[in-house]
Amino acid sequence: MSVVMHRSYEKNIFAVKIFFFSTSRSTSSSMAKKKSPSGTGNAAAATTGDTISATTAGPAKPINTIPEQDNSVFRLVGNWKSSTESVQTFPPTVPILNYHPVGEILEYNNKSVSTLSMDETPNLTESALKDMRRAAEVHRNVRKYAQSYIRPGMTMLDICTKLEKKTLELVGTKSDYSNYLECGYGFPTGCSLNHVAAHYTPNYGDKTILTENDICKLDFGVHVNGRIMDSAFTIAFDPIFDPLIQCTKEATNAGLREAGIDARFGDIGGVIQEIIESYEFIDKNGKTVKIKPCKNLNGHSIEPYRIHGGQSVPIVAKSDFANEKMIEGTCYAIETFATTGRGFVVEDGECSHYMMSGDAADAIGGAPLRVKGAKDLLKAIDKQFKTLPFCRRWLDDIGQTRHLMALKGLVEYGLVQDYPPLVDVKGSFTSQMEHTFVLRSGCKEILTRGDDY
Repeated sequence: MSVVMHRSYEKNIFAVKIFFFSTSRSTSSSMAKKKSPSGTGNAAAATTGDTISATTAGPAKPINTIPEQDNSVFRLVGNWKSSTESVQTFPPTVPILNYHPVGEILEYNNKSVSTLSMDETPNLTESALKDMRRAAEVHRNVRKYAQSYIRPGMTMLDICTKLEKKTLELVGTKSDYSNYLECGYGFPTGCSLNHVAAHYTPNYGDKTILTENDICKLDFGVHVNGRIMDSAFTIAFDPIFDPLIQCTKEATNAGLREAGIDARFGDIGGVIQEIIESYEFIDKNGKTVKIKPCKNLNGHSIEPYRIHGGQSVPIVAKSDFANEKMIEGTCYAIETFATTGRGFVVEDGECSHYMMSGDAADAIGGAPLRVKGAKDLLKAIDKQFKTLPFCRRWLDDIGQTRHLMALKGLVEYGLVQDYPPLVDVKGSFTSQMEHTFVLRSGCKEILTRGDDY
C-alpha cells in the first residue's frame, strides 16, 4: 500500500495494497544472488494438532500431493509449482501458526553493508522476523487460493470477502475476532479497477463485476503481532495489458535490487522511473501511448501496527524524499504504479478505507462527541483495529452496522482519517506490483516473494 506524496505523515494515504507448502521455493527473479535455505514447503515440518509447525517434533500430518497451479488465465502471473510432500491441503485449510520459512535472500549491491551480526541488527529481533515470515507465508497461500477462483463475472465483493475469510482462517484469527491484534488483516483488500489506482474495496451492497476487459490491482495485507506484510499484483485477462503489467513487474524487481542499507530514495526512484517510461501501451484503436509512473504514489517503510512507517520510497527520481536513505533493520515495501493517463492521481469516489489517527486514543476518555454514537464507534475501532487500517465492511462484521454518520463525525473531528479511491483520468489504465522486504545486517530478505511473482 503506497502513500501519496502531497499528504502529511498522519494523513498519508496507504495505497491499494496466498500460501502453500512445497518441497522447494521458487526464486522466480533472476536477480537472486543466493537462495533461501528453506522454501515455502518443508517436508520435514512437523505439526501440532491441525496447525503447521516448523519447530515441534513429532509425527507429521498426512503428506499430500499438490499439483501445479496453472495461472495462465491471467496475464504474466506465474504458475505455482507442484509438491509431492505437502502438509498443506488445497484449497488451503491448515492454519499457519508456527511456520515461518525464510524469504528470498539477496545480497547487497551497494557498499554500505553492516558488519553487525543478525542479533545486533537495529530494530529487528528474531521474534519479529519470524512474525514477518509467518505473515508472508499466509499471504502466499491466500493469494494462491485467490488466483484459483478469481474469474470474469465475479462481483468484486465476492472476490474480496472470499479472500478475507481465507486470510483469517489461515492466520488463526478467532471467530469472535478477540485475537485480531495478534493476527489478522494488515489492511483492507484493494481491488481497484482500470483508471482507479488504489484504495477501492467494495462496501456491502456494491454490485461491481470483474470483466475480461478490466485491469485489477489486487493489494492485500496480513499481520502477525503487528508485523504487516504488504504485497500486490495486477490481474488482467487481455494481452493488451501486457506492457503495463510487465513494466511494474520489472520496475519493482529493479527497486528491490537497488534497495540496501543507506541506499538513497532518489536513486531507487530514478531506476524505477526509467524502466516504466521505457514502455508503451497500444490501445484497441492502435494508438500508442507512453506509459508513465504515478508520480505521487510511493512505496513506504512499515512499522509495527502502522502500514506507513514514516518513510516514503518514491517511484520517480525527483521527489521530496530523494535524499533520504534506507535504514538497517527496517521493513519496506517497494511498490510501483504505472498508468496510461496523466501520471498523477487524485481522490475521487465513495470512500471505503479508514484508519484511526494518533490523537484518537486521547479522545476516547475525553469530552463527549456531538455526533450520536461517535464515541462508541471510536471505542470499537480502538479495541478492534488500533492503528491498523480498516474498511466499512469490517465495521459491519464486528457488529457496528449503523456506523455511517458516526464514522463521518469521527472523520470531521480528525480522529479517523478517510482514504478515498485514488484515480487517474477516466479511460486510462493503471497497474501495480509490490513486495515487502527487510534490511538485515548481511542481506536483504524479500519476504513476500512467491512462484507467481
